[in-house]
Amino acid sequence: MLVTAEIISLTVDHIRNVLANDSSGHDWWHIDRVRRTALEIARQEQADLGVVELAALLHDIADWKFHGGDEHAGPRAAREWLERNHVDPTVVDAVCGIVAGVSFKGAGVATEMPTLEGKCVQDGDRLDAIGAIGIARAFAFGGHFGRPMHDPETPHQLHESFAAYKAKHSPTINHFYEKLLLLKDRMQTSTGRRLAAQRHAFMEAYLKQFFSEWNADFGRQSPVNA
Repeated sequence: MLVTAEIISLTVDHIRNVLANDSSGHDWWHIDRVRRTALEIARQEQADLGVVELAALLHDIADWKFHGGDEHAGPRAAREWLERNHVDPTVVDAVCGIVAGVSFKGAGVATEMPTLEGKCVQDGDRLDAIGAIGIARAFAFGGHFGRPMHDPETPHQLHESFAAYKAKHSPTINHFYEKLLLLKDRMQTSTGRRLAAQRHAFMEAYLKQFFSEWNADFGRQSPVNA
């Protein structure tokens, strides 16, 4: 599908402006990392690079988490932007389909992408949610919404519906068990799975250290699933 250098450049400027004041971990640099990662996956998997790049740039244009839980806000904003810039309708549909389906929606909710391009973008987005940067983003997000770092009296939940997942207000450490530690096994490309392995292991090591310090467990390591 034809995606011009001009629309990529315009979209970069647009997204940088839209997300200029974000402090939740969904800022421009998140978008740029997802773009670069998704493009690398796309090269390895032989996907359409133009569609992947454009969808990666637009995947958080209006995230439901910041728009009252409206899951249609993102694809709607992406479509308005692309149509205003006279992008080919086939590209518009492909990109908006990816934007609509990219988000994690709960442990019990299937979110498989129907296209190779969608798989590349979704894997790129999920890779940025795990590992060292993923840990930093999780705490930035929790702080942004005033959530506690950890509360051992609040058990984590594996949400069975998107509605339940959207309604959650759990501590940041719970988020590891409710989403982040699940992502390795939800990668949809072989490249994504390979890249996820090391980042997942880093999170497991981090949690062992976190609980060791939290519990003043000097000389012992608490299990990841504490």
